[in-house]
Amino acid sequence: MSRILMSLVALIITLYVLLCVALFVFQRSLIYFPQPDSAVATADSRLKLAMPDADVWVTVREHAGPKALIYFGGNAEDVSRNLPAFSDAFPEYAVYLLNYRGFGGSGGAPSEEAIAEDALALFDQVYASHPQIAVIGRSLGSGVAVRLASQRPATQLILVTPYNSLAEIAVRQYPWFPVKWLLKDRFESGRYAAHIQVPTLLLAASDDEVIPRASTQRLLEHFPNGVATLRVVPDAGHNSISERVQYLQWMGDVLNR
Repeated sequence: MSRILMSLVALIITLYVLLCVALFVFQRSLIYFPQPDSAVATADSRLKLAMPDADVWVTVREHAGPKALIYFGGNAEDVSRNLPAFSDAFPEYAVYLLNYRGFGGSGGAPSEEAIAEDALALFDQVYASHPQIAVIGRSLGSGVAVRLASQRPATQLILVTPYNSLAEIAVRQYPWFPVKWLLKDRFESGRYAAHIQVPTLLLAASDDEVIPRASTQRLLEHFPNGVATLRVVPDAGHNSISERVQYLQWMGDVLNR
């Protein structure tokens, strides 16, 4: 092999290694896209979750009674925008929408473990006054929701555009990199689904360009028999699914029965 060719190979290897290092160091900036404070949330509709290392804000609609729903949004979602629609669609429920760390005025930086801790703390606080809690997670938040429901006594679980694991999605998006070994936040939903015993609805988009149907199907297969149901919203993409009438209607079939 000529010296020039050897030098070229060495340069390519060096660049590849540097790209892998950059992907490892900056990966969370490729996963989470924090949104600012929302105009929808007012001082009267915000609850502060005082965690040991950060103040985390929750957008709320207070409602007396046993029922509440806790919602975890996507990686670039302003969850507060769901407040009017959820309040109208589910009038018997108190509504709690978690702003991940770095989102909606919450302090700190997002990570899988930090969000999981915040989710547990929020559930425990809500459970003190609402013993019937439905947990809803969308896209990235589906991984948060299924993990929480495997650890706390949720009454129902709804997962919107869910995946089996974030690693599967990352491998699809970055096929030339060893992301399975580089990924810090893995969101292994399938592993937690095996421990779910409450009625669960999976809502998939018919034309999801982000989450392959095969990943959602693999997640479904991890649930115990008879626990989970998959429904596909027609004429819907990953981001447009909430614009379809079936979105809230099929949620209501579970929550308002």
